[in-house]
Amino acid sequence: MSDNEITLEETLILANIQKKIHNQAVEMGWHDKPRDFGTLIALCHSELSEALEGARKDLWDDHLTDRAMVEVELADCIIRILDLAGREGLDVAGAIAEKHSYNRTRADHQLANREKEGGKKF
Repeated sequence: MSDNEITLEETLILANIQKKIHNQAVEMGWHDKPRDFGTLIALCHSELSEALEGARKDLWDDHLTDRAMVEVELADCIIRILDLAGREGLDVAGAIAEKHSYNRTRADHQLANREKEGGKKF
């Protein structure tokens, strides 16, 4: 096992975090009214846009004033994603572990292939 592999224990920890995030959102009434899946995805996008703006302008967060805005907005995006996954009953933690492992084997993720003509530059 590589030091970079995600363990079952780590996957279970993330799954538990997802459950706690979703449960808090339910308790706070965020799921009392039906909300469209597309709207929830768009809200994830909005957090990424806010992270980009924070990084672009080197801003600090308005609420967690000791943290960079980019950091807080990325956290907001992850929170929204995990809440949505909890609502939909998705195993995002398991999918992350599997995808992380799979990406190690992908030819288009290897540095030599990325540097070739037509390779992924970013």
